Amino acid sequence: MQYDKAQSYLMSKLEKNLPANLSYHNARHTKEVIRVAQQLAVAEKLSGHETEILRTAALFHDAGFLEGYDNHEDLSCKLAREILPQFGYKPEEIEDICKLIQATRFAQKPVNKLEEILCDADLSYLGTDNYFTVSESLFIELQQAGKLKSWEEWQKMQIRFLETHQYYSHTAAKMYTGKKSHNLLLFKSGVRKTENIHSKRIRVLKDVALIVLGVLAAAFGLKSFLVPEHFFDGGVTGIALILYRAFGFNLSLTTFVLNLPFVIAGYFVVSRSFAAKALIGVSLLALCLLIVPNQSITHDRLLIAFFGGFFIGVGSGLAIRAGAVLDGTEVLALYTLRLTNFTIAEIILAINIVIFSMAALVENVESAFYSILTYIVASKTINYVVEGVEAYTGVTIISGQSEMLKSRLVNELRRSITVYKGERGYLPGNLTNTADCDIIFTVISRLELRKLKNLVYQSDPNAFVFASTISEASGGILKNNRFH
Repeated sequence: MQYDKAQSYLMSKLEKNLPANLSYHNARHTKEVIRVAQQLAVAEKLSGHETEILRTAALFHDAGFLEGYDNHEDLSCKLAREILPQFGYKPEEIEDICKLIQATRFAQKPVNKLEEILCDADLSYLGTDNYFTVSESLFIELQQAGKLKSWEEWQKMQIRFLETHQYYSHTAAKMYTGKKSHNLLLFKSGVRKTENIHSKRIRVLKDVALIVLGVLAAAFGLKSFLVPEHFFDGGVTGIALILYRAFGFNLSLTTFVLNLPFVIAGYFVVSRSFAAKALIGVSLLALCLLIVPNQSITHDRLLIAFFGGFFIGVGSGLAIRAGAVLDGTEVLALYTLRLTNFTIAEIILAINIVIFSMAALVENVESAFYSILTYIVASKTINYVVEGVEAYTGVTIISGQSEMLKSRLVNELRRSITVYKGERGYLPGNLTNTADCDIIFTVISRLELRKLKNLVYQSDPNAFVFASTISEASGGILKNNRFH
């Protein structure tokens, strides 16, 4: 048997030809199974011939994914029968290898020592510190392959599997069982804890309440300050006001129609939940503009600019806190960001320069200048309400469940992370009680901040999280199409 040559031949094929969407059943997994199988073979005192059979089975056990996803064990045996003869394997040895491969099917039922060791090597990750990272990669792969519909389904499957799984060889049981039990407890109590119906309803009601309050504040700013005194705002609202003043378009209908394409774009650029919330916000704002009459509170143009911008900023800020927007400009900026090297702030500024130039032509230069002041006040108010209007926010996370969080931030939020090695503890009166920890840092869009906090506290309610605003950010994995 020429194992080394067979390994070189097949690993080259696995590394080059396996589908890219195999986040779990890839060449890296095969190498790990071979490594653990070799380790267990030495500990279990297998003979040289038995070890070669075992290593070859480990090499080929997932090779079938080269030809298809379903029944890959049968495809792996097919490849073994085609390839191994050219490397000096006898027919009876190949059949023994195929029996080992078949033993790694999902419902493992090994009948001899070699089969037990290969099954243990195949699932050794269950009892390691890498469990959550590897498990997440398997979940993503199965979901992309259409084998799973939701995380809840995966969670139930994993808990049931971890509770019933056993390591067969004495060495594997000793090495992995304890950590596997610990991972099961963590999985049950921490990672991706599913919200119960009551808490989910509360969260939804809270979001709706924030959107409603935001709409009322924005509508008050428009109908009591801007519209009666012929002031303008930036973004889509500014365009609607210009069309209202220049051509007499219905302000309510125009606002809704102009925002609708951006809501639809938000479905693809941001997420489905964001688009749903944005649609609610835009629809309610249009309704308020339709039924609330114009009611001028003051004729002082400075007060109008200041308080009109303030109430619009409060309304937009509350909507953003709920995961929505009342103006589609930010969605346009996020989409344009993909096609240019400009920052979101620069894109929004360019859009509003055009809008205020149009306002000067429609009304007069003085009104345009006051409208710019309104927009600045609104922007600063949003800044205050959402605690950071900048496009990106730096977030630092210190948690005892850092392995879970690293996996979820990378695989779910699709963000790159930086990990610092540190120590936590140093409590007042107990300076000696410290422990090593991973300090996780990542940069996200401010529209992602709420989702990130939910993700962190689902995994570790005691995690320490703090965020700082970043005025400019470039490079890395910053452009992302899922925020909520």
